[in-house]
Amino acid sequence: MTIPFLLTTLIVVITPGTGVIFTLSAGLSRGARAGVLAAFACTLGTVPHLLTALTGLAALLQASAVLFDVVTYLGVGYLLYLGWSTARDRSGFAASTTAAPRPAARVIIDGILVNLLNPKPMLFFVAFLPQFVDTTAPGATRSMLACGAVFMVLTFVVFSGYGIFAARVRGWVLSRPRVTDWLRRSVAGTFVALGVTLALAGR
Repeated sequence: MTIPFLLTTLIVVITPGTGVIFTLSAGLSRGARAGVLAAFACTLGTVPHLLTALTGLAALLQASAVLFDVVTYLGVGYLLYLGWSTARDRSGFAASTTAAPRPAARVIIDGILVNLLNPKPMLFFVAFLPQFVDTTAPGATRSMLACGAVFMVLTFVVFSGYGIFAARVRGWVLSRPRVTDWLRRSVAGTFVALGVTLALAGR
């Protein structure tokens, strides 16, 4: 494991994207437990991408415009759904402490889908890992699995930090109705913007 790999991976993980926004939203709306669950779910969502890259299916996805578009627009649709549901559900960003916590299974499923329906991580594994692993050397699969494991650990740690931070400022945010309303709309708008960006990015 090299320092350049760790630094590059950390930069990629820290950079805000759909997973970060989802984790921040979970921490702000439901607290630290939901934030950590969201981080765990987003981490799980990277596992299929890594396995797909290892089995060579990512190359097929990259080569097939139709298959790539199907996955892309499923992701776009889900991000737009998250934006719509966030804008519509005022209970998520509510100052009330009596609101029922969101089921853990729902948080995990949403978090997995956020990353699973985004084809970019899969292509990232294909383009990124081979730069640090000699794919022709013996044990290349083990090396790629090790790098993928490090990527997932850093994803969970960093995303958990985002979720816990969001939970820490939750009380201050939710005690201010105007800030809460603005935040809810901003999160919803961010999901929509990410969906539109993914749709326009194409291949």
